Amino acid sequence: MKKVTGIGGVFFKAKDPKKLTEWYRDNLGLTTNPYGATFEWYEAADSTKKAQTQWTPFSETTKYFEPSGKDFMINYRVADLTALVEELKKNGVTIVDKIETYDYGKFIHILDAEGNKIQLWEPID
Repeated sequence: MKKVTGIGGVFFKAKDPKKLTEWYRDNLGLTTNPYGATFEWYEAADSTKKAQTQWTPFSETTKYFEPSGKDFMINYRVADLTALVEELKKNGVTIVDKIETYDYGKFIHILDAEGNKIQLWEPID
């Protein structure tokens, strides 16, 4: 079964997310939006299929990364979230919440072996 297909996003805490986003825009040329920056790319297997990776600074006081005490969270793109979650449960992986579905994909959060919160995303491209 195909599992992780790429990095869907990098999320981290910042003292002033808006100011930091502006710094990256002004100094490194990121094309920013209210959520940070979105990098578009094309999948190697199908060079016509566009994909995205999200880059987002969060407030340093955010509770979104809990129950992890870390200052970051990585989002991994996956091929079949429902099947993967069932496999993860069998392997004893901590599932933090339930699968949520939005118009741009399905999401769930898990903890890795060191307690890092990981977001899994099955995109609807």
